[in-house]
Amino acid sequence: MATIEECRAALEKLSDNMQHAEGDVRTAAELDRSVSCWITDLDTTFVGRMTGGRIVVHDTLQGPPPEKAQIRLAMTGDDLVALVDGELHFAKAWGSGRVKLQASLRDLLVLRKLL
Repeated sequence: MATIEECRAALEKLSDNMQHAEGDVRTAAELDRSVSCWITDLDTTFVGRMTGGRIVVHDTLQGPPPEKAQIRLAMTGDDLVALVDGELHFAKAWGSGRVKLQASLRDLLVLRKLL
């Protein structure tokens, strides 16, 4: 099982990858939205903001997200690490229910370029 530190490192790696993206992916990464990522097996939520082509984590909270972020993710720590490392394909994980993503329809259409 992935640790909180490994999950935070995975989010930082994802943020770095987004910052160096080009083309349509870069456009999608430029959204300015509140973000939460609930790591279900650790019952921990990373809360932050997607801005300037990065994900900036502002806080780590115990339990599910206390407030509704504009982009909400939920998954296990192992799935987060596997997604960022390229071992798990997002669309397949989302389709099977291993990863949950909630956002407005407009944001989902833009975010699909990241996936």
